[in-house]
Amino acid sequence: MDFHHPFTDQSFFLIAGPCVIESREHSHFMASALKELAVSRGIPFIFKSSFDKANRTSLDSHRGQGMEVGLDILAEVKREVGVPVLTDVHESHQCEPVAAVCDVLQIPAFLCRQTDLLQAAGATGRTVNVKKGQFLAPWDLKHAVRKVRQAGAGSPVWVTERGNSFGYGNLVVDFQAFPHLRQTGCPVIFDATHSVQKPGALGDKTGGAREMIPTLARAAATAVDGFFFEVHDCPEKAHSDGPNAFRLEEFGALLDQLLVIWRANRAATLQDPAGKA
Repeated sequence: MDFHHPFTDQSFFLIAGPCVIESREHSHFMASALKELAVSRGIPFIFKSSFDKANRTSLDSHRGQGMEVGLDILAEVKREVGVPVLTDVHESHQCEPVAAVCDVLQIPAFLCRQTDLLQAAGATGRTVNVKKGQFLAPWDLKHAVRKVRQAGAGSPVWVTERGNSFGYGNLVVDFQAFPHLRQTGCPVIFDATHSVQKPGALGDKTGGAREMIPTLARAAATAVDGFFFEVHDCPEKAHSDGPNAFRLEEFGALLDQLLVIWRANRAATLQDPAGKA
């Protein structure tokens, strides 16, 4: 995969996987299943799962396998399933060891202004996906991109929309954000699953409106280069983000819908004003 231009004329690219690494066996199962769905449709695919979720609602919430075990699992998935892998980094010192395994380092939305973290990720030379904070105006994400780029290693940078805080316990997607994010010069991604979160809605846990994922994803398909989905075979039993995880058994049908919309829009944008290709 060309991480500078990860999409093709026929498809967006896809980042997908369970929120957190639950076990070695589950990671292999999910990566294999998602790869099959993507490859059969010609979609460039990157497996996503986190070794640690440092921003959980409650102290009692499950955080993951930890960096050492988590990276070992991701390295095994990358090697044996044959897919690129992506995971979050929360602290500067994590960037170098994560980059030794992962193809893409992801900056969590809450940390998108952390200068030291952004520059440490950029210094690895790996692709860096910066998720726009729920609190951040889309035109301000250019500053985070600049921090990554000025680290000097030439890391490709992606930017991801994941909804804005809308009062307490709710998020809303402003579709005007996508043209502004395009001005960064980076591939633009839509995180369709975190965008339906209901922060703190379950008291000590985050809730979500899973049923709204297809609507938002279809609406974004005309504006993005890639999609981010948290996907789980049984969201009710997921260790993290179950209420906003998309069901694996329904994911193929959604990908088919998104490809139709994305391809139609791509063909239209390649035409000249007279309507000729």
